[in-house]
Amino acid sequence: MNKVALITGSTSGIGLGIAKHFAKKGYHIMCHGLEANGPEIAEDIKKNYNVNVGFSNANLINANEVEQLVENTIKTLGRIDVLVNNAGIQYVAPIDEFPNSKYEAIIAINMNASFYASKAAWKYMKKQSFGRIINISSVHGLRASEYKTAYVTAKHGVIGMTKVLGLEGAPYNITCNAICPGYVRTPLVEKQIPDQAKSHNMSEEEVITNVMLKKQAVKSFVPIESLADMALLLAKETSSTITGSEFVLDGGWTAQ
Repeated sequence: MNKVALITGSTSGIGLGIAKHFAKKGYHIMCHGLEANGPEIAEDIKKNYNVNVGFSNANLINANEVEQLVENTIKTLGRIDVLVNNAGIQYVAPIDEFPNSKYEAIIAINMNASFYASKAAWKYMKKQSFGRIINISSVHGLRASEYKTAYVTAKHGVIGMTKVLGLEGAPYNITCNAICPGYVRTPLVEKQIPDQAKSHNMSEEEVITNVMLKKQAVKSFVPIESLADMALLLAKETSSTITGSEFVLDGGWTAQ
């Protein structure tokens, strides 16, 4: 029987890479995203990998819509085995210039939505005595950088949540782990570059070299494929004792 993976924010960037990797391995996929061509992206995955694929554009700021996203996964694909909490947004500014609305939105989507989705999936995972929750945190869940108050706060919170769910899920064969990448060249990161350039008074090229990749020993963006491979490992049935942990793919950033 094919397992089912719900991946939030899976119509672009890291989430799309993970969705394709899981589909290639035979998982049925619930895609989620706000891109206008989201349904077409989901259909392409279905055709290219010959698996069942659903699509949702649920607003993750709203707890009811997150819960409905999980319910729609069950209704459309029959079950939920893997939940990848990936969706995220970013805003870069000094704290005294940081809009409250941006802070609240980042906390809501990058952290709170992971709680709502995990809570909604939990009862199904308990019933089937199997569940794999994978939170896409960040190296910023372990380290801080200037001008990212909301993002760093949210990603640290996701690490704490991961540990708690790892403990609570242990009796039910539900694992919860976090993947913490360094910079991955996604649309989210691309949008940061002009903001970082403004905040640091640098050119965009200087931001990439002197800000984004400065702390990494390996001076290149983290490949999406490496995150997807890690997610696949954590989703396996044989990974039942891997839980409550963070897995760092950061080019050596945190080794220093």
